[in-house]
Order: sequence, then C-alpha cells, then structure tokens
Amino acid sequence: MTNTVRKIAVLTSGGDAPGMNAAIRAVVRKGIYHGLEVFGIRKGYEGLIHGEFITMHLGAVADIIHRGGTMLMTARSQEMLTPEGQKNAAAQLRYRGIDALIVIGGDGSFRGAQTLSAQGIAIVGIPGTIDNDITGTDLTIGFDTAVNNVVQAVSKIRDTATSHDRTFLVEVMGRDCGNIALQSGVACGAESILVPEIEPDLDDIVAKLERGHQRGKHHSIIMVAEGAMSAWNLGEELRQRTGFETRVTILGHIQRGGNPSALDVVLASQMGGKAVEILCAGETDRMTACVNQEIQSLPLQVAYGERKPFNKVLYDLASQLAI
Repeated sequence: MTNTVRKIAVLTSGGDAPGMNAAIRAVVRKGIYHGLEVFGIRKGYEGLIHGEFITMHLGAVADIIHRGGTMLMTARSQEMLTPEGQKNAAAQLRYRGIDALIVIGGDGSFRGAQTLSAQGIAIVGIPGTIDNDITGTDLTIGFDTAVNNVVQAVSKIRDTATSHDRTFLVEVMGRDCGNIALQSGVACGAESILVPEIEPDLDDIVAKLERGHQRGKHHSIIMVAEGAMSAWNLGEELRQRTGFETRVTILGHIQRGGNPSALDVVLASQMGGKAVEILCAGETDRMTACVNQEIQSLPLQVAYGERKPFNKVLYDLASQLAI
C-alpha cells in the first residue's frame, strides 16, 4: 500500500447518527495499524475552525463501538459557510501538519469538505445520516438503526391504538426524503405511508381506513414523513372525513438515539477502514459507498449528482399490501 500520508484527522458533522462511533473507532485503529498519527476534531467544523484537536490512540476509542451519538460531538457551523471560516479551517490543519481529513456526515458536511479540498486538503467523506439520502450509496450509517427505532416505537403505539380503537398518525424524520417513513411503514404494516416524493391521495387513505373499519379492524397506523405534510393537519382532515378518532405521535429525535444496530456497526466499521485505505493509496476527493453490499470508493461529487432515486417499487408494494 503506497502511503505518503502521515497524519490524518477525523470529525463528525451535522446531525448525529447511530454508528458514527464505530466509524471513528475504525478510522483510528485502521490508521494506527498503518502507522499513521490520528487526531480527532471535536464539535465538527466549528471545532476545526477553533482548533479543538485531540490525539487519538487505541484506548481513546475503547468501548465506544456499541454507543449511539458521537464521542467527538457535532455541531452545525455557520462560520464554515463563509470564505473566512473555510480558510481558517484549512489553516488549522496545515498548522498541525495534518495531511488529510475524514469527514463523517451528510450532504452538508460533504459540501464543507469540498471547500477544504479546493484549498488542497486531502478529503474522504463517510456518509453518516439517518435519512439515507446520499446519492451513490445504498446505505448511510444510522439509517437501519433509525428504522428499527421507529418500528419499536410503533409496536408500543399499536397497543394503545388497539385498546382505544384509534387511528394513529406517526410522524418520522427525514427532511425532504421519505426513506425512513417508507422502510418503517412497510416493517410496521402501516395502512398508508406519506412521503415527500409522492403526492398524497387523501381519498385513498380515507377509503383504506373505512374498508378496515368495515371488516372489524380496531386500529390503524399511518406513517407520515415530516417533509410530506403536517401530521396534525392530516389527522384533523381524516377525523372530519371519517369520524374516526385520530391521534398524532411525533417521534422526533428519539429516532437518532440508542445503540446502533449490528448492521450499522458493521457498515460503519467497513466504511471507516475503507476511508483510511483510500487516503493511504494517495487518493482524495472520494467518498465511501455501500454498493450491492460491497464497500467502494467513489468520487465525492457523486453525492451531488442526480437525486437518489426513491424506491417506488417498494412504495407500490406497501400500498398493495394495505388493501
């Protein structure tokens, strides 16, 4: 393995995602295995600009693989959006003689990384976001855990829904992406799934509720992606049109919390190790990606190509199964 890199740093940026700690651990231990000095940067780009560096050794990442959140902490930096902030961030890395930076985060984090790349900093991005909205990779770190968190919460909600003969609308995260709603909706057997990618058909939702009620169904679950429409407004609309009692549960940040799933830990470990390999091979402006269950190196700009396609086949199947 050709290695002109001697010092690398790693940071987590944007929203936290379960599995980020496993990725940090993999970067640190893989880096040390190849004889590199590894530094962690606390609080994302904000910490980078203000010089919050810590030396990472083997013990620094002990007992974190199973923990949610990120040991390096994260923040959203307004300063990094400015040319002066970007210049200061690159200067901090050069001052410490750091050859390359690994950024774990979502699409906004990758954009910040590109501004550093333009200043000559070697960059590799690791996609870490519960939204699974990064183009080029089948999975992002944290998505599987978030879906499982939703499924576990809905299993509890269903008990109350059944006991009281209610229709529950469960609002999940995802910004303008419906992947969490779709995957968790299928896993929960939701009667309807509302996502930003597809215009909601309220007549169809009402018809499904009424058909279920006619055959003696005592509860219904409707999954609503936060970017699709207001769950509160939808609940009131359905109450007026059907007369059924509705309740809204907004899961919010509970979806991000807790220990990462085994899938996310393995994915994060593979991506963290791959990121170090990419840098040791002398490559830059790359991202790690899971493609057909294989971890690959792709150009970072792939993340900004066409929008990641929505799984319309799975969406249609969910609708067919909820007749």
